[in-house]
Amino acid sequence: MKKRLESLDALRGFDLFCLVALSKLVEELSEVVDKPWMSSVMECFTHKTWEGFSPWDLVMPLFMFMAGVAIPFSLGSYREGGDRGKLYWRLGRRVLLLWIFGMMVQGNLMALDPQHIYLFTNTLQAIAVGYFFSALIYLHTGWKTQIGIAVGLLLAFWGAMEFISFGGFGGGDYTPHGNLAEGIDMTVLGRFRDTAEVIDGQVVVKASYTYTWLLSSINFVVTVLTGVLAGEALKGTMKQGRKVALLLGAGIAMVALGWTWDLVHPVIKHIWTSSMVLVSSGYCFLLMGLFYWWIDCRGHNKHLTFLKVYGMNSITAYVVSHVISFKSISKSLFFGLEQYVGDYYDLLIRFSNIAILFLILYILYRNRIFLRV
Repeated sequence: MKKRLESLDALRGFDLFCLVALSKLVEELSEVVDKPWMSSVMECFTHKTWEGFSPWDLVMPLFMFMAGVAIPFSLGSYREGGDRGKLYWRLGRRVLLLWIFGMMVQGNLMALDPQHIYLFTNTLQAIAVGYFFSALIYLHTGWKTQIGIAVGLLLAFWGAMEFISFGGFGGGDYTPHGNLAEGIDMTVLGRFRDTAEVIDGQVVVKASYTYTWLLSSINFVVTVLTGVLAGEALKGTMKQGRKVALLLGAGIAMVALGWTWDLVHPVIKHIWTSSMVLVSSGYCFLLMGLFYWWIDCRGHNKHLTFLKVYGMNSITAYVVSHVISFKSISKSLFFGLEQYVGDYYDLLIRFSNIAILFLILYILYRNRIFLRV
């Protein structure tokens, strides 16, 4: 039995810990700590409004990248044979479940309000698209072809943004409400676009909503596919030192190329531009290389349990943290303490919510129950 890639579990756990625990605590802490340094900390946990890239902008690409890293390990045997029909069914089921979970997380499905059912709105749905096509590409091509496809898709997205225009959108416009990806989502998704409301017979989307999904799906595939390439390198037979060098070298090159491309094709996470893919995937390569070197190469795999608790049930952690509120339980547990802790009461409740979620995940982990889709 092949040794499990512990660095992947740890890195995935780190990403989910930041998303469902650390960011919540920092956000709550910022409400009660009125210090200049707190503003600087919060900037690290805040998405860029439009152009540029913050540390918090890496959370979603890293989640998608790691879905790609796992593909060579989980699907490698199918390259050499096996029941492909059963595999395609498995991939289709995964896409469907991720899509439904994405609608649940966004809150649109759980409200049971037909007027607020939106179709493409969430990280899980972006993973579904990227995973499905990346898995097919992995099964039917080698790494050289995969690089070629990734480059081709990056250029296709850039070319579309630069040279295609319709209805006042596109033609090199990278503004929030004038870019091509925005125009496509407005035209195709219409009433089913996130935040859309029908007012006096007209579909109105909140002016502050600038995320796009349909054209951006081209680069969702590339983000996951870069993870596949990293996974193939890690699964390969080369020495560990060369794997680390390859991951770090590729990461540095991609980051440099992405920021250079930013001069003409801006780094914008909201529409998932090609330069943003290179920058974010480059950072993902660097993190994967560092985690692999420290954990799998150097053997520093002790005290990783709390990361594995999140990482080995990552989808569960993500969905439960968004769909289920533990606030009533926490307020019952700490009823009466508000008069003693004052402004820190909400921070205490938030910490309790996080602790309850961790306890659920820890029980699953200890019983080796790993919920997958």
